[in-house]
Amino acid sequence: MLRIIDARTGDPVEAAPARRGLTRVEAHVPGLDDTARRVLLVADTLVRALELGGTPVWALLDSAEHRPEVRAAAAALGVRPFEDGREAGRGPGGAQAVHVVAEDSTAPDTEGIRLSVAAVDGPAQGVDPDVLRLALLSTRRDLTARLDATALQDAHDTLVRWRRAVAAWAREPSRPVPDEVRAELRAAWEDDLDVPGVLRVLRSVETSGLPAGARFETYAYADRLLGLELTRDLGAPA
Repeated sequence: MLRIIDARTGDPVEAAPARRGLTRVEAHVPGLDDTARRVLLVADTLVRALELGGTPVWALLDSAEHRPEVRAAAAALGVRPFEDGREAGRGPGGAQAVHVVAEDSTAPDTEGIRLSVAAVDGPAQGVDPDVLRLALLSTRRDLTARLDATALQDAHDTLVRWRRAVAAWAREPSRPVPDEVRAELRAAWEDDLDVPGVLRVLRSVETSGLPAGARFETYAYADRLLGLELTRDLGAPA
């Protein structure tokens, strides 16, 4: 069960209601800056994690300014479309709400769980969106994400290497994701959305002795959370 820290109380709470009822995830983005992009990404990752656990999700965007630009930035970052937050009052009643906000947000203290996202230190403008996505995912959401040259280069190199490796592993017979590896992945993202923990599992699998087919299926499975298009190069020349 996915548990996250509620910024209101500092206590861990279940992100999914009992019996897998509907969860409303609302990203609060007053304008468009680098931290806003991170808020959008965290909200997208939360939606993906809930859906992987079988929870139905209603994803909403609350953006007071620059709404078209915010949506364009979200799409570039690989964030799946969110509905307009102004529709929230017209949706089904009784849904659990998770509000994803910047750490210094002045968003109204509305009812529900409050998921806080730390700031971004360093310009994201002009960075390849896939590289930016991995660089932001590499830091826990409650810690400042530092986008210096080293972090961006590491994200670029990792993304290129993983996509090539996944394409190569796909040429071998498929094997299921090992139960223990699947459990490690889920334990990471269900622990307050610890995406860096998921990335550590993938790095371990990358150099493991697992069959190539099992490594391929592991990366494809984890990418349902990460959204990095790790299978993009399938079929490309070796």
